[in-house]
Amino acid sequence: MKFIHDIFDSLRPAFADNRKLSKLKPLFDATENFFFSAGLTTSTGPHVRHSMDIKRFMSMVIVALIPCVLAGFYLFGWRIIPIIITSYLVGGLVEVLVACLRKEEINEGFLVTGLLFPLTLPPDTPLWIVAIGVAFGVFFGKEIFGGTGRNLFNPAITGRCFVALAYPTHMSGWIEPGSSVFGRIFDFWPFSMLWGATAPEAVTSATPLLAVKTGQQPEWLDLFIGNSTGCIGETSTLAIIIGAVILLAFKIANWRAMLATLVSFFALAAIMHYFQPQRFASAWFHLLAGGIMFGAVFMVTDPVTGPATNIGKYIYGTLIGVITILIRNLGGYAEGMMFAILLGNTAAPLIDYMVIKVYNRQFIQEGRT
Repeated sequence: MKFIHDIFDSLRPAFADNRKLSKLKPLFDATENFFFSAGLTTSTGPHVRHSMDIKRFMSMVIVALIPCVLAGFYLFGWRIIPIIITSYLVGGLVEVLVACLRKEEINEGFLVTGLLFPLTLPPDTPLWIVAIGVAFGVFFGKEIFGGTGRNLFNPAITGRCFVALAYPTHMSGWIEPGSSVFGRIFDFWPFSMLWGATAPEAVTSATPLLAVKTGQQPEWLDLFIGNSTGCIGETSTLAIIIGAVILLAFKIANWRAMLATLVSFFALAAIMHYFQPQRFASAWFHLLAGGIMFGAVFMVTDPVTGPATNIGKYIYGTLIGVITILIRNLGGYAEGMMFAILLGNTAAPLIDYMVIKVYNRQFIQEGRT
């Protein structure tokens, strides 16, 4: 790797201050940091350096998302590749432009957002909607608040909600998984996606959450494996569980918010089904269908947009789980996870404030300092 390091050393003076390419210095630094760790040290001590820096943290999230990507590729074919590429190109461009205007470093946070966002989309989403959605999510969900680590809302969910509300017709076409491995792998039709046409021989049908409202209920095994219609990364519960194991094993995600979301969601779904089984589907069906598992594992656990306190994580997860099942069973939308997460993001600072306030009051009452 020495020759690559030499190339960066030779190009660095061209991006220095008051040079022609100085405005592109954030892009140069980001490219260098992609190959090498940042050569920065703290000026004073004492200090402790954690082995899990931002680059490794984000890299492990991407590793945990790989099972969902592979499942989406197997189920829906090549059509997901241009969607992911478009998300990275357009969202990355927004990230670079904002960083250059602010003369700040480009953070690795977009590497996760650029992959999370397309996994929340239907497999036949037109590429122009992908571009608009990821640009909106990155700018209004993150950059407008100051960038990585300062955002109030999850950028991927912000973009997903925007396209769902702005283009409901284009976001309501659901493709069934291919009938064979070869049908899935060789189903490559990216050009039609530019204007929203469906790939040849693609079969469309309702999602499980839409089907259950009409009295139909898919097999649980199909929902668990992913052999059903839905968003690219949300259909296979098995792939999501593998990703959750990776996140928890490497201590990337906090289990408290994840557990609180799923338990509260399942408990309320079971209660509603118990009292009105003809109206509301079973709790197990709701747990396996839609985006509850994907959202609980990869988005509720976001350390930036969620509470920082442990008790706050329980409250935060419970709030999201309850709102999701209420929207599903009583609202006009079949899926409520994305709206519940945004509402949870809004409440996260208040939750932390109240938790800290209560604990400080207890400490004062007990005579602690």
